[in-house]
Amino acid sequence: QVEVVESGGGLVQAGGSLRLSCAASGRTFNRDNMAWYRQAPEKEREFVAAVTRTISKTYYADSVKGRFTISRDNAKNTVYLQMSSLKPEDTAIYFCNAGGYPAYSGGYYSGFYWGQGTQVTVSS
Repeated sequence: QVEVVESGGGLVQAGGSLRLSCAASGRTFNRDNMAWYRQAPEKEREFVAAVTRTISKTYYADSVKGRFTISRDNAKNTVYLQMSSLKPEDTAIYFCNAGGYPAYSGGYYSGFYWGQGTQVTVSS
């Protein structure tokens, strides 16, 4: 069993920055790949970024490459999403996910464990 809790969302102007945090508990943190997803109103949940459990290899959606950075601190059982150059289209609820894995095709499969989400709103 893994519990993940997101924090750090808020309201920011376009071009600004935010850092999201996801604290995980319940089993050894470095066993799990960690990822961020987001869901905008009336849209499906989509992959944002992931970081692997050992060598911290990272994966990003094309829409956030060069603007978002995912990282993890295994000593703190926490994964971060640093978001810069935010755009109104980044407005969404951001969810932390544990236990997924990258696909050979280049995608990413989500894991079983989800947080409740944190709202990010980018004003124009």
